[in-house]
Amino acid sequence: MWHYFQYNKEQFLEHYHKRSNSETVFHMVKSKFGDAVRSKTWMAQQNEISCKILCHDICCVIQEMHELGITPNFCVESQTPVCEGGEIKD
Repeated sequence: MWHYFQYNKEQFLEHYHKRSNSETVFHMVKSKFGDAVRSKTWMAQQNEISCKILCHDICCVIQEMHELGITPNFCVESQTPVCEGGEIKD
């Protein structure tokens, strides 16, 4: 691996950073929501893990909204007619 790193640094670092990013996300999820899965059945365990990852993603979006000063606009004209003060527009 050392020789591969020396002669192909760009390819090595590209793959290494993918791995380090995924390991960082796993560490963040485990530290925030715990490293144990308490569900007993396989499907329930899969659902629990999916919910932890979804909650992590939502937390990251909220954090970035605050850090970057982004105001979300959940009322897009093409998606729903509900706008301005919660009143339904026709």
